[in-house]
Amino acid sequence: MIVAPGHVEAQAKGEVGQVILTVTLNTALDITYRIPALRAGSSHRVSEVTERPGGKGVNVARVLAALGHEVTVTGFAGGTTGRVLRDLLTEVPHLTDALVPVTGTTRRTVAVVDGRSGDTTQLNEPGPTVSHAEWSAFQEVYGDLLASASAVALCGSLPPGVPVGAYAGLIRTARAAGVPTLLDTSGSALRRGVAGRPDILKPNADELAELTGSHEPLRATLDARRRGAGTVVASLGAQGLLAVTPDSRWHAAPPARLRGNPTGAGDSAVAGLLSALVEQQPWPAALSRAVALSAATVLSPAAGEFDRTTYEKFLPTVTVTRESNAA
Repeated sequence: MIVAPGHVEAQAKGEVGQVILTVTLNTALDITYRIPALRAGSSHRVSEVTERPGGKGVNVARVLAALGHEVTVTGFAGGTTGRVLRDLLTEVPHLTDALVPVTGTTRRTVAVVDGRSGDTTQLNEPGPTVSHAEWSAFQEVYGDLLASASAVALCGSLPPGVPVGAYAGLIRTARAAGVPTLLDTSGSALRRGVAGRPDILKPNADELAELTGSHEPLRATLDARRRGAGTVVASLGAQGLLAVTPDSRWHAAPPARLRGNPTGAGDSAVAGLLSALVEQQPWPAALSRAVALSAATVLSPAAGEFDRTTYEKFLPTVTVTRESNAA
């Protein structure tokens, strides 16, 4: 089963609730523009616009909610953009908003989808500067939310003002509360965060290479485990997922290559892994769900959503293979 160390003990004590907690310190209002063809240096007429609450952990939460899980979103939100984001969150069933207000303005992200090639160009603002008092207020809220959490996902970039080692500290706090953690971030936040020993680390191939210095997926994944992660599940794009647990190595491959918008596909994979974790599903089922959700997200109009028909079609067709004694 995909059960994090200490999680079964916490369940036996009755200390873990049924709510999944997602942390998005750098929330965003996601705007997706679809245009016939992207030409550098030219003006474009936008054929379709979508606006969604975003940031990696918010995307994860929206997919979990669509799967029927009760989920709580925390992190920061502020300014006019933050108010729009929070208004949009009220429209999501099964989702509770526990965002902490900041004086700065929540960032926007803009995805430009080229209708001719299917490629997506992403523009991400840096986010508001978080004060020491705001960071302290968040940590207090986070500690309270852990009391009813069955698992926590810590996702995305750190806004200015948040300590680079923030994720490591939040992971340690969750462990002390008996709550399993999944970390999905990049850069210095990833390098420092993995030292907190998350139960699951979910990098993509580029993030994994940046962390370990190796572009060979298996070698890099094994190295990431040695740096502190309990299990590493690496996204390899069209090749699917590579997972290295304490006792096994798994590869999950989608049935076909899809053309569409890949924005948020990794977040959907995180949602699949988290939902399987709280349901205590075995690794083949967890990885199949993660790959199928990721593929179904490529065909959706925006991050944080998935095409349910595609998901249900792909779920039984994902190929999962195992090799023992990998770690």
